[in-house]
Amino acid sequence: MENEIICVFTLAVNEGKFPEFKQLVSEIVPKVDKEPGTYAYVYSVSDDQKVAHIIERYHTDAVVSHIDDTFSPFAERFLSLVSVTSLTVYGTPTSEAKKRLDSFGAVYMKPFDGFSK
Repeated sequence: MENEIICVFTLAVNEGKFPEFKQLVSEIVPKVDKEPGTYAYVYSVSDDQKVAHIIERYHTDAVVSHIDDTFSPFAERFLSLVSVTSLTVYGTPTSEAKKRLDSFGAVYMKPFDGFSK
């Protein structure tokens, strides 16, 4: 995981808003797919469509540009449809990345052993 950041967001989907949220996500994903340094960006939803997760994996240097350049134009609509209930960040983000992730209530988990292939 050296030079990588993994973010796991848990979202509460506002009542009856999943179809609109799903449509918005379908607009966001193709933009994120074009980002250099973004390795994974996956949305999942519970059967009742009330809870969603986003699993994001980036090169350490790509987090800030993802938030500032790609996500920012969608942020207001996104946050009108869901609430971030938790964010766990794995790896060692830069101080600039932390400034942005802190606003989502990030809990930082630093690796101390293991491997990633």
